[in-house]
Amino acid sequence: AGGVVLGKSADKLFSLSGLFAVYKPKGPTSAGVLNLLKERLLAEAGVQTNGNKRNQVLKIGHGGTLDSAAAGVLVVGIGKGTKMLRTMLAGSKKYTAIGLLGKATDTLDATGKVTEEKPYDQITKGDLENVLQKFTGDIMQVPPLYSALKKDGERLSTLMKRGEAVEAKPARPVRVYSLSLQQFQPPLFTLDVECGGGFYVRSLVSDIGKELSTCATMQELTRTKHGPFTLEEHALYEDKWTIDEIARSLEHCTSLLPGEPSHKKLKTEHPGETAVSCE
Repeated sequence: AGGVVLGKSADKLFSLSGLFAVYKPKGPTSAGVLNLLKERLLAEAGVQTNGNKRNQVLKIGHGGTLDSAAAGVLVVGIGKGTKMLRTMLAGSKKYTAIGLLGKATDTLDATGKVTEEKPYDQITKGDLENVLQKFTGDIMQVPPLYSALKKDGERLSTLMKRGEAVEAKPARPVRVYSLSLQQFQPPLFTLDVECGGGFYVRSLVSDIGKELSTCATMQELTRTKHGPFTLEEHALYEDKWTIDEIARSLEHCTSLLPGEPSHKKLKTEHPGETAVSCE
């Protein structure tokens, strides 16, 4: 860049390319996590970022937003890997969610204002398990009002916070591959969900509450898997956000992704599949 001599670590940083995964903690937005990651890497490489130029400096993006209150796997594309993120959006995802019976909030999660309270003591573990069957397979789901979905170019959540009237988006088809009850300690219940793209777990929790003639809100959400990336095996925690660790992770993760010439086997077995296959 314009006569700037970059050191070895900067050279290495700008040669990084592909997909890897980071752990997003509870609290920051997905975009915030990405900015922090970017700052860390540029600082380690000794690259001066004056003003807004850094956006052209390092190409980095994520493969699907996690709400601020949620934690877990966030897939990150770097260099040419940013072009592969679109396929990640449609890939299957796994979540562990904790729901709370008897309360509803405007955001459908613990960050919102309580809008309704109803008794829940009549609900048994059996009731919950029976209801889950209704939410498995190809179902219709109304996305939450507080969401990153847009109306006239603005996020619905932004419009809601400004106090503007927002109409619910129409129900849309979503896919639930599996749904199971892990724990039931009223008022709390823990679900494991595997779903396709565009699915909102907090809408699921809210809908389960309604189906049980009470109400429910999501207390906690952790994404445990996105496409082939799992929380246990692949997600880099903040202390591992270094150029070398990411380079190592990219090498390891390339083998997870079908479509490289070295993985011809995958191509022939599943000719009609998109980049991310669902187990």
